[in-house]
Amino acid sequence: MSKQFTDLGISAAVLKAITELKIVVPTEIQQKAIPLLLENKTDLVGLAKTGTGKTAAFGLPILQLIDTKSTAVQAVILVPTRELGHQIFRNLEDFAKYLPEVSIAATCGGIPIKPQIERLTAPTHVLVATPGRLIDLIQRKAINLKETKFLVLDEADEMVTILKESLDEIVAELPKEHKTLLFSATMPGTIKQLIQNYLHKNVVQVSASMETVGNQGIDHEYIVVDPIEKLDVLMHFLNSREGERGIIFCKTKAAVNKLAKNLAINRFSSGALHGSLSQGIRDRIMEQFREGHINILVATDLAARGIDVKEISYVVNYHLPDVYEAYVHRSGRTARAGAKGLSLTVLQPEEVVEIADFEKELGIKFSEFKKPSALSIEENNTLLWAKQIFKTKPNHEVDAEFKNKIKTVFHHLTKDELIEKLLANYLLQNKNEAAEKPEKRQKKK
Repeated sequence: MSKQFTDLGISAAVLKAITELKIVVPTEIQQKAIPLLLENKTDLVGLAKTGTGKTAAFGLPILQLIDTKSTAVQAVILVPTRELGHQIFRNLEDFAKYLPEVSIAATCGGIPIKPQIERLTAPTHVLVATPGRLIDLIQRKAINLKETKFLVLDEADEMVTILKESLDEIVAELPKEHKTLLFSATMPGTIKQLIQNYLHKNVVQVSASMETVGNQGIDHEYIVVDPIEKLDVLMHFLNSREGERGIIFCKTKAAVNKLAKNLAINRFSSGALHGSLSQGIRDRIMEQFREGHINILVATDLAARGIDVKEISYVVNYHLPDVYEAYVHRSGRTARAGAKGLSLTVLQPEEVVEIADFEKELGIKFSEFKKPSALSIEENNTLLWAKQIFKTKPNHEVDAEFKNKIKTVFHHLTKDELIEKLLANYLLQNKNEAAEKPEKRQKKK
């Protein structure tokens, strides 16, 4: 029989809040970490994949251990991105719904610091921050960490570089007897070095396997395409999932912008997300995605960190990630909270051999997604063309007399006849273009 949150030592007030959030059965990482953290006797390393409930694993016991008689900052949670920081902040606020005296704040980069400094003049028990912004606050003497009991490094594998540069400065502000909790999806050598340098020698390590509530529902599939047909195949897939929400991952900002432009031309409800966009634009796009005003997000790996939207039904790896960890984080955006999801990887023929390595390293099994036929792709492109016409807004700047001349050309046609002629013209143009392509290639030679 699986354990319940009451068996782990979770208090009635916290239990009431998470029950309302429909968090009923603890995940493996929660079962292992929560009792240890409530004992508050040791540093802890938690290894678990994205989507396995790590925020609750450290958040619930920390909220329970806050001394509300003190107004000091008692827990600092460091995160790699502002998006993830605000996601964790919202989660903690939800968990603490029936703990009104516990005060939580978020201070992340990318937005003005002055309102955050002002917020920190009020009592703050739990602080969620990005490392750079926390360093800035420390240097401005805008925060006092002398009574902080817990330092949490969440998604540590994603902020190794900045932690190596800034952790000394942060730790110097903490009392000697604080506890450090490090959570990561993977354990590369750089993380082992961090543990060795900053955690107690008797640190306890807990880990959860891939077989967790958050990951059981993901179907891992791949599709093999030639470069020339890659975009057409993606458009076919997206059309087949019309109305569903998904994220498409690209390697670079340039690739994100190029693909997002193609999706916009084909009238897909989409938005682009990468690090070069201003924070205001990123926030607006994320809000549109979260509220369901756009269905498709095209993003780089880091920009998409912290996206916790339950209704994401698919993830597309438009480019194969360079490292296994990136695949874990990407696929973990779907199948949240026990739902089902698809992680589809688009491969060129020479990349297929790499699938076996991903399977072996991550302990998952890929199946091949059937590529649509040439006829099916052609029909899909024709449908997209029709939607482009349907969604094109009239140009009211066209001269009325000239417009009447155009109308005169078509005035004797019925609606069905006009559609037949438009369609025939489109298909003929496509046929001619296809015939010209081999000729152009031969000339180039």
